[in-house]
Amino acid sequence: MEILSFLIPVSLFLGFLGLIGFFWAIRGHQFEDLEGDGHRILRKDYDDHPKTDRTGG
Repeated sequence: MEILSFLIPVSLFLGFLGLIGFFWAIRGHQFEDLEGDGHRILRKDYDDHPKTDRTGG
């Protein structure tokens, strides 16, 4: 039962850190373009990445 006096403040502190991180991400505009990433992985733009010679020669 004594462990609860340690675990409850630790869990509240970690929850508070998560909440701060969430608000920080919102203020940093991390959730602005929700559709863009989904469409970007489906495109095949090979011109953006130049081909490299992987044969070593």
